[in-house]
Amino acid sequence: MQGLTRRQVLAGLAIMPWLLPASVNASVGRARVVVVGGGFAGATAARYLKRQAPALEVVLVEPKSGFYTCPFSNHAVAGLRSVTTLRQDYRALQQQQVVHVRERALEIKLHEQQVVLQGGQHLRYDRLFLAPGIDMDWQAIEGYDQAAAELLPHAWQAGAQTRLLRRQLQAMDDGGLVIISVPDNPYRCPPGPYERASLIAHYLSQAKPRSKVLILDSKDAFSKQALFQQDWLTRHGERIEWVGRAGGGHVVRADAKRRELVCEFGQRQRAAVINLIPPQKAAVIAQRSGLVDASGWVPIRPATFQALHAATVYVAGDACIAAPMPKSAYSANAQAKVAVTALLADLAGLEPPAAAWRNTCYSLLAPGQAVSIAADYAVSAQRLIERPGSLTLSPLQAPAGLRAQEAALGEAWYQSICADTWGSWS
Repeated sequence: MQGLTRRQVLAGLAIMPWLLPASVNASVGRARVVVVGGGFAGATAARYLKRQAPALEVVLVEPKSGFYTCPFSNHAVAGLRSVTTLRQDYRALQQQQVVHVRERALEIKLHEQQVVLQGGQHLRYDRLFLAPGIDMDWQAIEGYDQAAAELLPHAWQAGAQTRLLRRQLQAMDDGGLVIISVPDNPYRCPPGPYERASLIAHYLSQAKPRSKVLILDSKDAFSKQALFQQDWLTRHGERIEWVGRAGGGHVVRADAKRRELVCEFGQRQRAAVINLIPPQKAAVIAQRSGLVDASGWVPIRPATFQALHAATVYVAGDACIAAPMPKSAYSANAQAKVAVTALLADLAGLEPPAAAWRNTCYSLLAPGQAVSIAADYAVSAQRLIERPGSLTLSPLQAPAGLRAQEAALGEAWYQSICADTWGSWS
């Protein structure tokens, strides 16, 4: 795989080659776009809407004053950085004249084009950009609910859960077992659980050398599998064990007080620390508003990312169905830019430009050592496709220095995408 320079990483995020002409600003007038959700998709949308059409009224509905990124949260779980370094805020967006409404959006009244806020206010919109992210499917695993997650953290929404999992690892006795339970597809960040296993194993090797990691997986194959398993074997030996679904890795029941999991074929597994990542679905506002299908996610029109059954609503990020694009921060940022362009073209009465996307995902194996996967995406026959021949994956037999180079690129990517999403780039 050809290595990218840091300049190329920055450019890939900062440039929007499909931007509409400057005349779009006048043609959209004083329309109001409400953005629900301040994560990678929502904050990107708010920034680029205002950047492209300064006359547009852009309202960001997000109850929190800051956002903790899931990317690099595994680093915090393993003690490689503090949780506070994951926090992004909305000051730059506010300085850009994006109105930040710190309330929770409860429901969308599609016919009235209104967002219902927790305080009772109905917020009118001309177009809605929906980027609420995920909710856990609390019905999927018997015995696992929000209360149980305070004992068996999922840590799949960064912040308090990240801190909780970190504290549990620190408090565990040397020799204790750590279980990571991984859901079936689709879920946020496909390679994330395996990066987490790698970094927890690194922490254990330094602080609790008699401890081990057991991965119970609801799948029989996973992203970057050969790369992860090769590294686990050479770096950790028997410290990491992976059990796929065929081997009984699918978890169906949890007993939080006993710290015990029951798998599909009846096997019981107890551990000192259990990181139980449940199946996921689009956040509850998408469900309440009738935008999801039987999958639990929001189907979209691939060329524009409009909700399939609501033309004035645009949906990007983890909440939507955009396969084969993975649910990743890179995808969310790229989808938001394409959707913003389509939304502005719609307001201006123009045809949107042809859309194209890219996703790149870096996974840390150990401090200073990473692997990556990347691909390009386009629309063909009204479907999202992975461009043939675009998939690139780190080689198993890496030349000297490549893993270190990819770790540096991953760090540069993280700094770049956070700046592009929440920062002050012009």
